[in-house]
Amino acid sequence: MTGPSRLPHGWHAREPRAQAVTTGEAVIEDDAPDPEPLPNRAARRAAARALRKEKQR
Repeated sequence: MTGPSRLPHGWHAREPRAQAVTTGEAVIEDDAPDPEPLPNRAARRAAARALRKEKQR
């Protein structure tokens, strides 16, 4: 009986590595802050309720 194959198979393939930058691409450090998360459903409903309340006045 032969030993295990030295080649990786399926999900056991090699782990992803950093990709090389090619053909004039440049890596730019991003100093911009992360965008604000979108409001959740409760916040959206409260904002809509406040708008409706103002329109009634």
